[in-house]
Amino acid sequence: MKDLKGKVAVITGAASGFGRELAILCAGEGMQLVLADIDDKNLPGTVALLPPGAQSISVKCDVSKAESVDELAKQTYAKFGKAHLLFNNAGVSPVGPAWSATLADWQWTLGVNLMGVVHGIRSFVPRMLEQKDECHVVNTASVAGLISVPGSSVYCVTKHSVVTLSECLHYDLQLYKASVGVSVLCPAFVNTGIKDSDRNRPAELAGTNPLGKPFEQLMRKAVESGRISATDVARITLEGVKAGRFYILTHPKIKNSIEMRLQDILQDRVPTNMVPGPA
Repeated sequence: MKDLKGKVAVITGAASGFGRELAILCAGEGMQLVLADIDDKNLPGTVALLPPGAQSISVKCDVSKAESVDELAKQTYAKFGKAHLLFNNAGVSPVGPAWSATLADWQWTLGVNLMGVVHGIRSFVPRMLEQKDECHVVNTASVAGLISVPGSSVYCVTKHSVVTLSECLHYDLQLYKASVGVSVLCPAFVNTGIKDSDRNRPAELAGTNPLGKPFEQLMRKAVESGRISATDVARITLEGVKAGRFYILTHPKIKNSIEMRLQDILQDRVPTNMVPGPA
C-alpha cells in the first residue's frame, strides 16, 4: 500500500504508545481514522495531536471481547464505508515465573494480546475481502514472539502465537489471491505505556503473579532505557506497510538473538538465554 491518502485506518490501542503515534502518522498521510481503545478517557489526547482537519472517530473497544470488536467494525463501516489498514495493536504485559503465573494473568493476556488479534481478523478481513480494494493488516507482536524471555512466559506465548497467526493469515490470503497484505510488527524495548498496562486490567482478573515484582522492576528499567521511540516504531511500521514487508523488526541488533534461537533448534542445543532475568 504505497498511497494511503484518503484511505481508512483502524487502530486498536490508540490511546497511547504505538497506537497514538501510528494515528498521528496516518493522519499526516491524509488517512481517515478509527481510534479504538478500552482506555477511552485518553483517546481525546490522541485526537488532540492529529493535524488540523484530520477526520477521525473514537470508539471504546475491549479487544478481548468478540462483540466489542464486531461493534468497532460496524461503526467503522457505518462512518466511512470501508477499512483499508487495520492495526491490531492493543497489548498488555504481565511478568513473573511461569509456575506462579495466575489463571487471571493467562486469561487477561491471552484475551488482549492474542484473541484481540483474532477478533480483529474475524471482524475486518471478511469485509476487506468484499471491498476488493488493496488493504493491509498489521498485527503487533514483539521480539518476544521470535525469542523466549525469562519471566515473560505468558507474554511470550501470546506473541509467538501472533507471529504464527500472522504467517498463516498471509498464506491463506495468498491461496485466495486476495488483495489484502499482512505484516507482523516485532519491536524490542520501547518506552510506551505497556509497562503500566495494569491500569486497564479488569477487576475480575486482578490476581497478579506473586513472584512478579523483581521482573516488573527489570522490565520497567529495560523499557525506559529503550533508545528507539514509539514515534520511530510507527514510522518504521508505515514504511514497512508501503514496502510490503511482512516481518517488521524495528531493532536490527535483536536479529543476533533470533538467529541464536534458531541455531539452538537446528543444532539440538539447550536454549541459550540472551536476556538474563533478575539476580
